[in-house]
This record gives sequence, C-alpha cells and structure tokens, in this order.
Amino acid sequence: MIEPISISVSQLNLPSIMPMMVTIFGALTILIIDLFTDKLEKSFYVMMTILFLLIDLGVVLTYSGNPRGFFDLMLVDGISLLSQLIILVGSGLFVLLALSQSRFHEYRYPEYFALFLFMVAGFQFMVSSDSLILIFVGIETASMSLYTIIAMHNRDKSIEAAIKYFTLGALGASFFAFGSMILYGVSGTVELAKMAEVFSSTGFANYPYILLGTVFIIAALGFKLSLVPFHIWAPDVYEGSSSALAGFISIVPKIAAFVVALRFFEMFVNVNDIFIYYILYFIVVVTITVPNMIALVQTDIKRMFAYSSISHAGFALSAVLVGTTQATNGLFLYWILFLFTNLGAFAILWVHRTKKDKRFGDGHPYKKFAGLVKTSPITASIMGLFMLSLAGIPPFSLFWGKMYLIGATINADELLLAIIMALNSAIAVYYYLKLIVYMFLKEKIEDANVVVMGNANNTLKSVIGISAIVTVSSVLFIDPLLKLIGYYVGISGF
Repeated sequence: MIEPISISVSQLNLPSIMPMMVTIFGALTILIIDLFTDKLEKSFYVMMTILFLLIDLGVVLTYSGNPRGFFDLMLVDGISLLSQLIILVGSGLFVLLALSQSRFHEYRYPEYFALFLFMVAGFQFMVSSDSLILIFVGIETASMSLYTIIAMHNRDKSIEAAIKYFTLGALGASFFAFGSMILYGVSGTVELAKMAEVFSSTGFANYPYILLGTVFIIAALGFKLSLVPFHIWAPDVYEGSSSALAGFISIVPKIAAFVVALRFFEMFVNVNDIFIYYILYFIVVVTITVPNMIALVQTDIKRMFAYSSISHAGFALSAVLVGTTQATNGLFLYWILFLFTNLGAFAILWVHRTKKDKRFGDGHPYKKFAGLVKTSPITASIMGLFMLSLAGIPPFSLFWGKMYLIGATINADELLLAIIMALNSAIAVYYYLKLIVYMFLKEKIEDANVVVMGNANNTLKSVIGISAIVTVSSVLFIDPLLKLIGYYVGISGF
C-alpha cells in the first residue's frame, strides 16, 4: 500500500507567494467588480491598482521568511526582494500616468488594469524562482498581458507593434522552452542551483549539449532584454505604444529579465566558462555599440529613445558578464537611476499626445521641439535635465551608475570592455544633446503642436517632478542606496 504524502503548511512557506497573490487577487477583484457594474470611472480602477501595488510593496518590504517555499519552486532571496521593489515602484509610477490622460480609450476598460496586475505578477514570479519551469510561466504570464495592453492602444501602429512583439515573443518562448528541455535532459533538474551542482560534480560532462541549451536560453533572454541581434522588435513596439507604456517597457520587464540572467549565468561565471564568456562579451559589445550608431541618425525622438534604451541594456548586461559582487551592485544602482530618468523623459512626451499634427503626424520628431524654450521654458529645462542624465553628464543621476559599472569592470581586469563602454557613453552624448540644441537653439516652427507642461495635470507633474528631483539630487543618496543594494545582494550570496 502506498503511503500518503504529508505536507505541512510550514513546509510550503506560503508567505513566499504572497506578493504575487496580492496582485493576482487585485486583478481578479477588478474583473469581478466589472461584472456587476460598468458605470465606474477609470480613476476608481487606477486607485484600485495603486492600492494593490502598495499592499504588495508592503508585503515585500516586510518579508522575513525562509527564502525557499512552495515545493522549493520559490526563491525569495535578497535579489528577488530588491528587484520586486524596483518592479513595484516602476509599475506604480506608470499607473499614475493613467490619471493624466483621459482621452485614451484603453484606460476606460477595467480589463486594462487587470491585465496590468497580471503582468506585474508574472514579473514577480520571474525574479522569485530559480526553476526554469516557473520562470517560463512568469515570462508568458507577463508577456501575454503586455501584448494585449499594447494592442489596446487601438492605433494602426499599436496593432502592428503588438503583432510583431507577439510573434518574436513566441519565438523567444520557444527558444526558452527548448533550451530548458536540453539542460534538463543533461542535468536531470530544472532548478538552477541543483543544475549548477550537477554540472560542477560531473565536470560539465556532455558540454556540447550544455552549450547548445545555453545558446537557446541566451536567445530567449536576448528577446526579452532587446539585445542585439534580437532587438529588431523594440523600435517598432516603442513607436506603436503610448509614450507612457514605452517608458514602462524600457525599464520594468528588463529588470526581471536581468535577474533571470544573473541567476542563470552564475553557474558559468563561477567556473570561468570560456565559451559562454566570449558569447556574452560579443553580445554586450554589439548591444552597446550598434544601437548607439543607429540612434545617431534617428529623426524621431521616441525611436531614438528606443535605440538608446537597447544600448543601456547592453551597458547593464556587462554586470552579468563581469559577475562580481560590485558589478551586481552596479547593475541595480544603474537600473534604479535609469528608471527615474527614462520614465521622466517618456513622461514629458506623454504630456502632449493629441491628434495628428498637420506637419509632423502623430510622432515626436526633433523638429517638433524646435524653440521649445520660448514656448515652455520649464518643459525644455526638465527635458534637458533628463537628456544630460541619460548622456552620463555629471553630476546627474545616471553618471554615477555608469561610473560605478565601469569601475566594477576595471576592477575585474576587463579594461578593454571598460574603454568600449566609456567610448559609447561619449558617442551617446551627441544624440542626447541634439534634442537640447533643438529645444534651446533652434527657431520655433509655426503652427506645430509642442509639449507644454501647462497641458499636464497635477498627477503627471508630480511624476515628472519626482523623476527630476531624483535626477538632480542623486549625489546625496548614492552611498545609502549602494548600502541598501549591497545588503540585499549580500544576503543572496552574489
């Protein structure tokens, strides 16, 4: 007779899945409310979404249980908690932008906010597990929701962007599944920690199969992080999405993918695997360089931001390649500072999103911002501030993130890589300063719809103001922020 399996509640460690359950419960609550009434204002659903994100944030901040839980599928360590904080803060700032625009029809649908919470839960699952199966579930939960959210913008370019993102996302998902299958076949496990133990104890036997599976995983993560040559979807998706959503896509999904990359490549970095090292090195270099070159010739600001965000992702990926504790700290410092700066820049574009301009269509060409300082000096000054930060000009926020990452690269004896990173930072200055030149030195084009802060409501002004304050005053909190990051990274053993 087969003995029944007994599992205690304490063994499951249910608090480990509480952060995700909060957002899932919030999404289901919104859908249930919508079943009973369709007369509620969109602001109600925005506040509901923010409320559940705040509850989720409180659960994450107060979590102190065992890192392992739910049949060892969950891994809520310091890296997980830190990345969840970034995800929730970035998501909260994005949702606040929904209060600032009443004319976009997608915000009238409760399903939009339910999908958004499901997407956040997917990202949280991605960063809170080292099981390839649960990571895959998290990726698909977040991706399916994001595809639909992009399409709900209901413009021709939005539908096109959603289809492209879905098609390439499906290809990335198949790569992840196929790579996981190969690695499972070689190691007999889908948990990354156990997989590393098996590979180490067997001396990486069957290495060709390990390398093949790893290449598929790299391709899958390359799609999610928009790394070259898997970046082709990014410019069209950014252009087809609303400016607010494009800013979100450039930040939050990528931090989840970075954490997956950190956990996955740790097993190869620790043993100095030369093949994986050169593959990552090549991807980092081309991802930093190629989009930088393409961004130089862009005439639309949103597409320029798309290519520059790809380059920033390559910059941050260098931390995974270097693999030291300092580099890991630098990755999170860089992305936290990038969160506020980039979201602030996209929020400026979000201020003035109206019907098609008779001269420039519905895009954001540089010429549309010509002479902006004469029309709205505050808008021009804040946008210029964000551009200086993205360019890495001291003393603005992203300068410190770049310097810390380059310093970590030099300390790891990767001098050539550090030089490439510094040179590309210098190249990026050109296209960021180009917008400043148009705003401050070019003559205004008559009858052009321009970005004016006066068009924004208090909520949008608050988001932009918070981003600007962080960008300017970052030098005052870099050291405390590094200590906080170091604490979370330290308890994870990275």
